[in-house]
Amino acid sequence: MAQIFHPGMKVVSRASIILFVIVVTVLVVVGGAMYRSGYTTNVGNPREQKVPFSHEHHVNGLGISCAYCHTSVEKSAFAGIPPTHTCMTCHSQIWNTAPVLEPVRESYRTGRPLEWIRVHDLPDFAYFNHSIHVNKGVGCETCHGRVDRMPLTWSVNTLHMSWCLDCHRNPEKYVRPKSEIYSMTWKAGTDTAAGRRLVEEYDIHKQQLSDCSICHR
Repeated sequence: MAQIFHPGMKVVSRASIILFVIVVTVLVVVGGAMYRSGYTTNVGNPREQKVPFSHEHHVNGLGISCAYCHTSVEKSAFAGIPPTHTCMTCHSQIWNTAPVLEPVRESYRTGRPLEWIRVHDLPDFAYFNHSIHVNKGVGCETCHGRVDRMPLTWSVNTLHMSWCLDCHRNPEKYVRPKSEIYSMTWKAGTDTAAGRRLVEEYDIHKQQLSDCSICHR
């Protein structure tokens, strides 16, 4: 029987297989890098807002606590966006004619709430409750970073499942005294025994925190 393929095709076929493996590997590596990059996660990318609100000025400069504006953070699944009248508590008296704050004054006059662009936006299939984290000793800075250094707000963590699971599996590395929840400068240090004591005090059952149903309901 005559040979169908030229002997040289063996080299071509082997080279094709090797090239295919290389291409797939490169695509997987590049895709993984893109998935974790700021291009897709928006980590480190300041979000432009209709009103250029500066956490740096309000938190660091004026010493305003997170809970003053995000009033429901201790009792609700959502931290809450401050209503316009909260802004006007101060800005009816100071900077009350500044052009940059005209959208705030317009919102107050018309009763239409300001539209803010979300900086931290979990997908709908992931359930997150702010209050349970705050009441179990997770500080604002742990997830949101040093907002007291942000003239415009950006995310500092990917919010990927692997990032969440690291805390769920090792809560002793992240929990803090409840008096330090709103602190931007508190450090856990290297004493993990203190963290383990807090885990016990807060009745955190970390064996259950890796259960899928905790976040996917």
